[in-house]
Order: sequence, then structure tokens, then C-alpha cells
Amino acid sequence: MDDEQPLLHPHLHPVPGGLPPPIASYCRDRRGLADLRVTCTPPNANPASARLPQSFPSLSSFRAQDSSRHLTKGLSSLYLPHNWRTRVPSPPIRKHLPINTLAHLTLPLQGGLTNPPLVLHAPPPHWTNIPPPALMRRTYQALRARAKNMLLQDWVADDPTPPYYEYPPSLSPHPFMGLGKFVAGTIHPMRSAKSYLAAHPSWSDADPRLTCPPCGTEPESFQHTILICPARTRVRDLLLKDVSSLGHDPAIWSEPHLIQASGESITDTKTGFPPDMLLGHTPPLLNPAYPRLRPGFLPQKVLFFCFSGLIAWLSLHPLC
Repeated sequence: MDDEQPLLHPHLHPVPGGLPPPIASYCRDRRGLADLRVTCTPPNANPASARLPQSFPSLSSFRAQDSSRHLTKGLSSLYLPHNWRTRVPSPPIRKHLPINTLAHLTLPLQGGLTNPPLVLHAPPPHWTNIPPPALMRRTYQALRARAKNMLLQDWVADDPTPPYYEYPPSLSPHPFMGLGKFVAGTIHPMRSAKSYLAAHPSWSDADPRLTCPPCGTEPESFQHTILICPARTRVRDLLLKDVSSLGHDPAIWSEPHLIQASGESITDTKTGFPPDMLLGHTPPLLNPAYPRLRPGFLPQKVLFFCFSGLIAWLSLHPLC
């Protein structure tokens, strides 16, 4: 099994920047957030929290007694459910009770906490020692942020990105998505090495030419196109003179003015545009600058308009 080839060709794998997290990691995250809602909600808002085990650390003292203990009295420990703090072995000979399963799933989130917060909708009574509601809400938000970080860690462990994709996974839209569908849809493939740039060859191109068409000095990679290409120096000096890297940390992916400038630069130089959108700048059918255009290649739009014109002419000049 270890020597099997991947089912997809390397250039057919989806773009990492546009994918959601793996379903297994996402389900664990959803269950963790559901557990937080149960354990951090008072019983008068969620009756399920009243069934938490008595040993579970909680600021709420209103919890129901376990009325089923007498049913297991005298039974062997092999038949008793696991304590909520105990991990279920594999194979699961013994299991948790359903409410204890929820309590157990909160253990990774409780690191450093004496008690999980209790999110109240009204100030606690003056005679209690419960912290102020604002503090508990901040603690709850911190636990949700911890759950988000755990999801990102599971994502990297369960489904690591390919070596050529240097950007970390993200659960929120990239800021450059505000540039518009076409420009953002051009940046995503270039970041993922699956674009129309010459150094990002297609699986169907048997004889790729990787040299940058505008300058002809080195392979047309994303870094070369935006930061190095001599043919694009004028636009780069006007818009991106402060940009020196395209990694995941530089300000080009977070600063609004640099994001806007990068969109203008890509639009002005037509970087990463489909080849048939560049035909107006070079001889239409024999364009040697872009390797995906070959002699005899006709774009689908040209064929469509020729065929439509022929049908219109035949409708006005019938042959019989």
C-alpha cells in the first residue's frame, strides 16, 4: 500500500488555498464547540448541563444526582461505564455515558483552567463567588480560539499541504479575496503553482517551455513574475517597490494598500491571465510567447463566432 501511486496526477490535485479542512478534523472541532456550549451553559438555559457528572469541575452547583447508580451496584467493573476523565481504549470494550463523552472531549480545552467558565445572561447573585460575566465571556472566547487552533493543528497533521505550497491553512477568507472574483481567482492558482505561468506546466503539456515569455531570462514562477522579471520593472517600481517576498508573513497579504497594489499590478501586466485573453497583444494564432498556444490552435470563442456566422449566412442565402 505504501508504494501505491496517488489516484490523481500531481497537477490535478485541488488548489490548497481554496479547500476546507478535512472532514474528520472539522467534525472534531464541531463536537468540541458543542461540548463547550453544554459545559459552559447554566442548567436553566440548557438542561443537558444538569446531567454533567458530579466530579466535573463547574461553577454551577445545580446538577442532578445520578439516579442510575443503583442499577450497577454489585456488577463487575468490566460492565461499568468509563469515568469521564478516562480515555476509551481500542477496541472500546467499555464506553462513556453520552454526557460523560461530552465532558471527556473538553479535556484538551481545559488546560490551565480550574473550572470552565459559566456564560450567564444576567449578573450572578451578590452572595456567590462566581466571576463577573464579562470575564467569563472572555474566557469562553479564549476557549473557542483554542479549539480553532487545535483544528488548524489537526488539519496540518491529517492533511498536510504539498511541499510547493508554502502558505499555512486558513479558516477565514484571504484578504485578497476582496479584489474581485477574476483577480482573486488568478492569485489563488499562482500561489498554488497551478496557474497559466510558464513554470507551472499543465499535466497535458508534454513539452513545456518554462522560460518567462516577457523577459526570457529564467523560469516564469510566481516569485519571478512579481518580484524579479525585468519586463515588469516599471509597474513593479510604481506599485510594489516595498515588497520583497511573497511568503505567508509579508505585508502584501495583509496590508490593504499592498493588496490593492498587487491587484492593479496583476491586472496591468496581465500576469497569470488565460492565453486567449492575450491574443490582442501579439499575432493571434502564432503567439510564440505563451507555450500553450501552438500553430493551428484556434480558441473556442473564434470557432464559435465563425460557426454562428456561417449559420446566419445560410439562413439568409439558402442553398436550394
